Amino acid sequence: MSGLLGNSLPVFLGVTVVLHGGAALATGRALAAGWRPWWQAVGYSVLLGASARFLSFALFEGALLSLSGFLISSLVLIGFALLAYRATWTANLVRQYPWVYERRGPLFVTEKPGSR
Repeated sequence: MSGLLGNSLPVFLGVTVVLHGGAALATGRALAAGWRPWWQAVGYSVLLGASARFLSFALFEGALLSLSGFLISSLVLIGFALLAYRATWTANLVRQYPWVYERRGPLFVTEKPGSR
């Protein structure tokens, strides 16, 4: 497992999931709150993935140039950021336009009948 992640599983969970995962959630919320496009969350999450690789290397002697570790970290962080983005975007849409949209769960909205 450490060959695939570039370090041990506890280090991956601590650095990538907990530390950088929180940053990815905040990034997704901030982008959605400013009505920015969703694809910007992907770019910022890739940068967070590079940061997670560097911290794993610098603090825990992980492999700095682990391509699989970078890709896995980035994909996990992209998932966090997009989840937070969609949840915040949905909440903002329903809060700002309650006469047009209604919530269908935490991530989806539908148009109200007769709203157009």
